[in-house]
Amino acid sequence: MSEDLLAGADQSYDASSIEVLEGLEPVRKRPGMYIGGTDERALHHLVAEILDNSMDEAVAGHANRIELILHADYSVTVTDNGRGIPIDPHPKFPGKSALEVILCTLHAGGKFSGKAYQTSGGLHGVGSSVVNALSESMIVQVAKNKELFEQRFSRGIPEGPVEKIGAAPNRRGTSVKFHADAEIFGSLRFKPKRLFTLARSKAYLFSGVEIRWKSEIDDGETPTEATFRFPGGLADYLTETLGSASTYSDRPFAGTVEFQPRFGVPGKVEWAINWTPSRDGFIQSYCNTVPTPEGGTHEAGFWAAILKGIRAYGELVGNRKAKDITRDDLITGGCALVSCFIADPEFVGQTKDRLATSDATRLVENAVRDHFDHWLSADTKSAGAILDFLVLRAEERMRRRQEKETARKSATKKLRLPGKLTDCSSKDRANTELFIVEGDSAGGSAKGARFRETQALLPLKGKILNVLGAASGKLSSNQEISDLCEALGTGMGTRFNLDDLRYERIIIMTDADVDGAHIASLLMTFFYTQMRPLIDQGHLYLACPPLYRLTQGAKRVYCLDEAERDAWLDKGLGGKGKIDVSRFKGLGEMDAKDLKETTMDPATRKLIRVTIDEDEPGETADLVERLMGKKPELRFQYIQENARFVEELDV
Repeated sequence: MSEDLLAGADQSYDASSIEVLEGLEPVRKRPGMYIGGTDERALHHLVAEILDNSMDEAVAGHANRIELILHADYSVTVTDNGRGIPIDPHPKFPGKSALEVILCTLHAGGKFSGKAYQTSGGLHGVGSSVVNALSESMIVQVAKNKELFEQRFSRGIPEGPVEKIGAAPNRRGTSVKFHADAEIFGSLRFKPKRLFTLARSKAYLFSGVEIRWKSEIDDGETPTEATFRFPGGLADYLTETLGSASTYSDRPFAGTVEFQPRFGVPGKVEWAINWTPSRDGFIQSYCNTVPTPEGGTHEAGFWAAILKGIRAYGELVGNRKAKDITRDDLITGGCALVSCFIADPEFVGQTKDRLATSDATRLVENAVRDHFDHWLSADTKSAGAILDFLVLRAEERMRRRQEKETARKSATKKLRLPGKLTDCSSKDRANTELFIVEGDSAGGSAKGARFRETQALLPLKGKILNVLGAASGKLSSNQEISDLCEALGTGMGTRFNLDDLRYERIIIMTDADVDGAHIASLLMTFFYTQMRPLIDQGHLYLACPPLYRLTQGAKRVYCLDEAERDAWLDKGLGGKGKIDVSRFKGLGEMDAKDLKETTMDPATRKLIRVTIDEDEPGETADLVERLMGKKPELRFQYIQENARFVEELDV
């Protein structure tokens, strides 16, 4: 590069090049950082954020009625009879009401100090303001002191100050009406069924609240009006969920316990569990009425209490096989609901999918354990039936494991495993992983980073065949697909047999760039069309290699994307000196230490499990066909429909 060009580059990068996002601009710029994306799940999360605020009022004892309305234009109104958002001037912003500060400022709310709320689901002070930022219109009405106040917003910006609009002699509380912004969510619309389920689940989670549901949109399967009030709480929820299924106990093990003062953490836990031979087990957990689909520390504490309790009961009655029962056996046929209320909970991510509060494990275990021991002792008939069922499950599990160990040993001897496969040493499928990596260079780094006992590697050369619409002869003759099938041991298509799978987890590990994403898409298409049960049973994952490494003195941080990089650059690493930014061009560029720490070590890595939306399986099939099928006009149509949502291009 010439000196003239270098000088020109330097001159073009000055203070004016630094972009400062003010107010709620960061939310509109990168909605994924605040609500996890711009898909259907993120859209419905907007309603959950507003509903959580009303639930916090109810849990705090200030409201007992909430109304959720889905309007004909797909706007949503949430109304409660609580204290109402404060509308008086804010001490730090004399020219603004507290209402405007809450709705237009990130990290502004009444839930940080614990003075206004002991426990809350809306923890981070970003919920209402994020919904405001991502709504083309929002109208907030507050009824206080027999007067009604209103303020209107558009895309996070006030359209005027808070105004008194009339008298409200028989009303109190807050009403929030919003319409999600099409610039953010495109053609997505709220679904009555999903909102109906959300409203009903919230009512189960707090027996002191009544939730009224109304929909002006009739989808043919969801009631247009309903009132939810469940004095029995989670026990009612579990009874309704199990329906007519036979259970090993006539009544579930259920209860509510306040955390003991000696632990110094205010809160409580409610639970309900029963076992049934009629269906697969499940657990649904919540913290401060917020669903935690990925579980967390409260789930860990609950299962620890149940496992220790059932083992102790087995020892008490002289059943030696009870010691072999594991948590997996409990979950098989065990249908459980766990809801805890805790001050200052720590979640993983703004969407609060997983509880990370370390104290919750101990608190929940101690609260549940004694009650479970008493419940088993008080109902020996049910306790005996449950113990026999769990012992049987444990015996079946150990027998299957032994059979698979034998089968895997013999299969390894008989199989013509591909020469490129670097296999693991374990003869047992449990906890083994196959990393599908992109090219030999990435495979070289991964060899040094892997755990030899449980982690195997299969490097693929380039981009595999797009199997959608490909002839069967072409599939069977493709070397990369043949190597993959031989490594997995399952066959494909109509010959696929999940019992022959040689690894517990299949992990697609490609570069964090466009080519890597394309290869991952081709592989997911292959598994979706040729090995669908492998996805359904939760065996397929995506690795999350970092794109950047930031170093400041002895401090080192890895970042998955630009947003995470920028966030760390803004707040600093806490080290000394200049922050050095390194961008990984590919996995092959990373040394084994980096790759192990960030992407392969189960203790520190992050994995994304590949799942199929059970509520909308047809939509998944349609999307795969549009994006990966033989008709380019469908891809062109999809690009036209979604191009406006693209903020950056990696070219």
